[in-house]
Amino acid sequence: MKNWYQSKTVWGALVVILSALLRAAGYEFGEAEAAQLTDAAATIATAIGGLLALYGRLTAKLPISQK
Repeated sequence: MKNWYQSKTVWGALVVILSALLRAAGYEFGEAEAAQLTDAAATIATAIGGLLALYGRLTAKLPISQK
C-alpha cells in the first residue's frame, strides 16, 4: 500500500480542482501543463514524505524492533 501523497490520481484530482479555480479566475491550463503540474506535485510530495520519515526515525526515542 502507498500513502495518499504518492498517488498520481490524488494529485491529478487536486490539479483538476486547482485548474478549475484558476479558470474561474481567468487563467487557462492546457492538458500538457496540467500533466506536468501533476507529476511535479507527486514528486515533491514523495520527497517531502521521505524527508518526514527520515526525520521521524532520527528523532525517535525508541529503537526499531529486531523481531
